[in-house]
Amino acid sequence: MPIYAPHEKTLTDQPALLVAAPGEAPEISIFLPVKDEEPNLLLLHDKLDQALRTLGRTSEIIYVDDGSTDGGLRILRELAQMDRRVRVVALRRNYGQTAAMAAGIDAAQGKVLIPMDADLQNDPADIARLLEKLDEGYDVVSGWRKNRKDKLITRKIPSMLANRLISWIGGVPLHDYGCSLKAYRRESLADVHLYGEMHRFIPIYASWAGARVTEIPVTHHARTMGKTKYGLSRTLKVVFDLMTIKFMASYQTKPIYVFGMCGMLAFLASFVAGIWAVVKKIEGISFILTPLPTITVVMFAVGVQFLLMGLLAEMLVRTYHESQSKAIYAVREKIGFTSNDEL
Repeated sequence: MPIYAPHEKTLTDQPALLVAAPGEAPEISIFLPVKDEEPNLLLLHDKLDQALRTLGRTSEIIYVDDGSTDGGLRILRELAQMDRRVRVVALRRNYGQTAAMAAGIDAAQGKVLIPMDADLQNDPADIARLLEKLDEGYDVVSGWRKNRKDKLITRKIPSMLANRLISWIGGVPLHDYGCSLKAYRRESLADVHLYGEMHRFIPIYASWAGARVTEIPVTHHARTMGKTKYGLSRTLKVVFDLMTIKFMASYQTKPIYVFGMCGMLAFLASFVAGIWAVVKKIEGISFILTPLPTITVVMFAVGVQFLLMGLLAEMLVRTYHESQSKAIYAVREKIGFTSNDEL
């Protein structure tokens, strides 16, 4: 049963703080990757505190420090001392947003998991709306920054194009995959393992596993403090990850199909070049005077290589790398955890 801590000191100094009883999982886990956001942390936590108090549900707040070089980790330690809902995971170095998200998911104990950014561009007041939509029977509710407060050329246009491409390839029509503010039922993330820059594709993974996915418009604020960590270079990474997503969607359990098809095309090119070379020979043109014999041999070798790669990929699928259960991050320290907590 949840308990109340009426005298607990928080940043807003409000009474009746709803806290999960010892040994019980909270209803909601909020987790936030943090990278050099020192100016935003106190105001962010104050807004989170106000939003969570209105829900009437037990909650925890997990800050994942992704190798910050400012004084943010010091502030997070202070927040963990002041607020019993706060737990901090400090990574050894900057692993990137996907790894920080994975650390947050691993640390979260709640029945509903809600990631969000720590730059104050997401509005904690929207958490209630996400939960209301989730209560309608959905498993994943994605935020849509319908009135996005970012630069048009470098952020909004590339994002719009990327979202349309992701929706087309992934088969889940969302307007805004890049919005961190989402709500997930815990079971919808049970088989999700994140690599590369894959955190934005979690709704696709969840949908593949049978989750019901929807989206709602959320508030988006312009950044007022700190510096953005993203730029146009990230678009190229998204393209590469999309290639991975497409391959996983179509050939994850049958990679021999794609490699075999490429191999057959190479064999076809080899056959055509060989026949053409023979025809030229009959016409009196020596094999030495045409590159066709070389093309025949090279394409035949390429075809053999593709087939062997396909067989190797089939073997790798049988020993899928996730079975190793290796984390993609290393934790420097854990703050606010008990000896029974697992990460």
